[in-house]
Amino acid sequence: MIAVSSRPVKRNWNTVSFASTLYLIPVLDLLLEEIPQRWKAEIRLGLQEALVNAAKHGNALDPSKTVLVRFSVVANQHWWVISDQGNGFRRSQASEPEHEKLLPCEQQECGRGMYILHQIFDQVQWNHQGTELRLCKCVKTSYRLPLLT
Repeated sequence: MIAVSSRPVKRNWNTVSFASTLYLIPVLDLLLEEIPQRWKAEIRLGLQEALVNAAKHGNALDPSKTVLVRFSVVANQHWWVISDQGNGFRRSQASEPEHEKLLPCEQQECGRGMYILHQIFDQVQWNHQGTELRLCKCVKTSYRLPLLT
């Protein structure tokens, strides 16, 4: 079940919540409604990766747990705040240089999601508990065209 709220809460934030599942098409469609067409494929990939991580890794696909997404548009910036009810995400390689943390692992999928998020979004931040991910994308920018078309 998907619950949507469009009650403004600080800067016109909207919310959508859903039980932990990998069936994300209706959620992604809703989150991409205001994205310009030329950016939709790229941002869909990034949001899908973030939502899968929240449902699968955060909530262990437990249908009694929910994923909550708050989203807003402020000027030319699109914001998504994705929260899960899991134990939190912790980087195991905190001492490595930042650019090395973003490289995907060669023999397994570890790091692939973080790499994708950092390539697509202009800002990627986790809260201290590792249960909330903040993503920002400026879609009216001249410094880069979409990666996917």
